[in-house]
Amino acid sequence: MENGEQGACEPDGPFSASPENASPVTATSYPTSLELKNSEREKETSQDAVLSENVTNSTVTGSIIEDNKTLMWSVATFNETIQCEQLHLDLGHFPRKAVQQDYCMPDVITVRVQTDPDTFQDVAVKIERPTFRKPFLGGFKNRITGVEFHNAGSQTIPKKRPEKGTTLFCRETQTVFQKNKRQQTANPTSTQMTKVGLYVSSVTDKLITPGKYFTAEEYHKRRLEAVIVLQKYFRRWHARNLVQKLKEEKRLRLAWEAQEELKKKKEKEDKVRRERERRLNPKTKEDFELLYHALESWRQEEIERINATLTGAERKAALCGLLEEEAQLIASIGRHKLNADEENQHKAVLYFLSKCAQPKRWKAYDGKTTEMDTPYTLRARELLEIYRSVSMNDIPQDERVDVLLTLRRTVEEHACELTKEIVELIDREVDLMSREVKECNLEGLRKRICTLFLQYIKTPKFNPEVAKILKVPPDPLKLYKNVNFCHSCENYLPSTEFPVPANSHTIGRCHLCCKLDNEARQRESFLKYRLILENLRKSEADYQDDTKIVFLVQLQDLQYMIENIWGCQSALSACSDLYDLVMVRWDKQQEWSPWNTVLLTKDEADAHLKLCNLQEAYEAAFIHRIKQKHIRAKKYFAQIPAITSFLPRSNKQTNAR
Repeated sequence: MENGEQGACEPDGPFSASPENASPVTATSYPTSLELKNSEREKETSQDAVLSENVTNSTVTGSIIEDNKTLMWSVATFNETIQCEQLHLDLGHFPRKAVQQDYCMPDVITVRVQTDPDTFQDVAVKIERPTFRKPFLGGFKNRITGVEFHNAGSQTIPKKRPEKGTTLFCRETQTVFQKNKRQQTANPTSTQMTKVGLYVSSVTDKLITPGKYFTAEEYHKRRLEAVIVLQKYFRRWHARNLVQKLKEEKRLRLAWEAQEELKKKKEKEDKVRRERERRLNPKTKEDFELLYHALESWRQEEIERINATLTGAERKAALCGLLEEEAQLIASIGRHKLNADEENQHKAVLYFLSKCAQPKRWKAYDGKTTEMDTPYTLRARELLEIYRSVSMNDIPQDERVDVLLTLRRTVEEHACELTKEIVELIDREVDLMSREVKECNLEGLRKRICTLFLQYIKTPKFNPEVAKILKVPPDPLKLYKNVNFCHSCENYLPSTEFPVPANSHTIGRCHLCCKLDNEARQRESFLKYRLILENLRKSEADYQDDTKIVFLVQLQDLQYMIENIWGCQSALSACSDLYDLVMVRWDKQQEWSPWNTVLLTKDEADAHLKLCNLQEAYEAAFIHRIKQKHIRAKKYFAQIPAITSFLPRSNKQTNAR
């Protein structure tokens, strides 16, 4: 048997085969090598088997076995091998005997298995090679030959434990067991006393007298009294710190309240100052709405005063005087409006041209903004600089001439009727300036040049970048798809010029006609409602939960909700200042809708959004009142087809019935 092979044998037997192939054997007679050869030849002749090579001799490592010797006399040691060229043993002649030979097992063998009494099936079996050294599981030693045999091991490869990625150590390698034992060594001492023939000085001696004896109860009583004293001082220190902390919190609270009061007062003063400034110098549409609203409020107050104090002819005379004053105020507002329109138009033109001249911008993956100028944006920027120079007033004459020459070279690049007219006007202005004509007489000519040059800039042929910003497309056929007729001013306008309330079924009057009607009759100011709607949409956009209803609700719908459902006051404090009121979600977990909203002041809204449980925070009567307002809002908005899809399913079925 070779080194490393494992086998099993009876204690008295000389050798045995591998434990995987044979069990321990017992025999009393052993054949010789010659008998094995003759038996093999007879078996080959009887079976007509063709063998590649006959058995010629047998050897033990280092020597050849003679034919007249049995295998028992040639017992191999543990490190020796019995080899034969070819050996076929018949178990009938050699019962329970086996001899190991050098044999290489193929990777796949075919085994015939009997499935039925008359049926056999060939099964391919894959041989699994050992990839590890089998562990030592014990064994025994042959007393005759002294050969050691090992017990057989399992052929199954052990399952590997999954690696956890960390190095593990056993308890013995990382735990230290310690045992402490106190010992007191002997310390011999001696005392020297004065005696005959020896004097010991007593200068350094101390006289110790025993104190008063006290019992264990007295000892614990003294400790308790000391603990009480310590507790007194600690509680005093803790109370002092607590009082100081409360005083500091109170001071900070009072300072914060005073700061908030000053902030509110300052905001109110700034609001009053801005309103006064807007009424004195109106510039926007909202400013003129405030003016007309203030005029209507003043007129109503004067009418009530006249009706309460005067009668008969005096009353009619006072009403006529009031009408004249109202006409004068309307004329004054109209003059302010003309000046504001002129200034706003100039700002709008500059904003339009600046938008055309802006470079292309985009954000990269790292968040940086990249800008790029194209030939079209450079052309638009050049025309913008020329327009600014042409529209400037109070500049020296030589600089004005240079600006006009630059403008002439620019427009002469394209030959058409518009550029010819601009060139003629430029030559005319240069000729009049050479004759020293006053500048006040040249204002009309200069405005005409600016108007024609602006028309030149808005032409996509001369300024290609402007084609992306023009409201009116160059192709007039595109206008036919999105044009509506206003029955009030009898003009055909794009659909963007018409206000479309959520509950409307037809196209009504345009924005301009609605504005004129409001200025002439009702004179209402929608600025407060517009601010509430803008704040509501901004706060809903911050939630980032894909809310949609808030962007479908129009200004008229929000005004109806505030005036008719919520009564223009806060649901908690009944504050009626619309500038301080906001609309927020009633249940912040659901998206905003007219049936999930509440009208509160800004401070109340901040506190409301911090609540987690509305049932515990508010009383049942208040919650019932809010639910009633939500039901009224549902009934009103159920008429709007665009919002009907957002109603709960039960409400949809009720509306359908």
